[in-house]
Amino acid sequence: MTTPDLESFRHIRAGRTFTRDEMNERRRIVTLPRFYTILDAGLVPKKKDQLLMANELVAAGVTLIQYRNKTGSAREILDQARALRQSLPAHVNLILNDRADLCLAVGFNGVHIGQDDLSPAAARQIIGNDRWLGVSTHNPEQVRDADATDADYVAIGPIFSTSSKANPDPVVGLEGIRRARELTRKPLVAIGGITRENCRSVVEAGADSVAVISDLIGGRSGGPNGPRAAAQEFLAFLPPLKVNS
Repeated sequence: MTTPDLESFRHIRAGRTFTRDEMNERRRIVTLPRFYTILDAGLVPKKKDQLLMANELVAAGVTLIQYRNKTGSAREILDQARALRQSLPAHVNLILNDRADLCLAVGFNGVHIGQDDLSPAAARQIIGNDRWLGVSTHNPEQVRDADATDADYVAIGPIFSTSSKANPDPVVGLEGIRRARELTRKPLVAIGGITRENCRSVVEAGADSVAVISDLIGGRSGGPNGPRAAAQEFLAFLPPLKVNS
């Protein structure tokens, strides 16, 4: 990742929100992989199973994994996240969900925050300028707000009905992606109910990356329907990533 100059973030540290024009002038370019995988401790609670799944994903060609643990203690999150970092090669980018305060301690490459977490400016103060910062959004107003921050990418969803959250926000559909694409030039990550069957349509609607949770864990690790096989199918179905010059 390219480290922005300190002047670019002087006002963020002072708590100021950039205007869109200022952000376009100062914007650093982040290129996310087409396939954004999420390892949810709520679905895969045991550390040994998390490590097995993560290594299978990487063996399939995955280069970005978000570790999400909504209910664990700080000690558990630290333990599991550190194990992931130590187990995986350096080229794999690891994103920590919610916990900007733990991101540096576990050596992750970035943090992803939701609407009820720290503000992007506060998260940036904690993680510094050389780590990725992602923000979840669920409607056009939130997309506009996220676009006016120094977040590196914006997530929009749920695109389809999802079972990976206890109380999901209203489904935005493919039209929600199209609308979000009109509102931001930041990398756009689509999440919620994305499967091998519908992932291509999500990209065609304007998403740069697709985030997947449930469709990676339908089968036994190492089996024909396990995480590695599922990831390989996703990577085969998704269209090539277009990198702007």
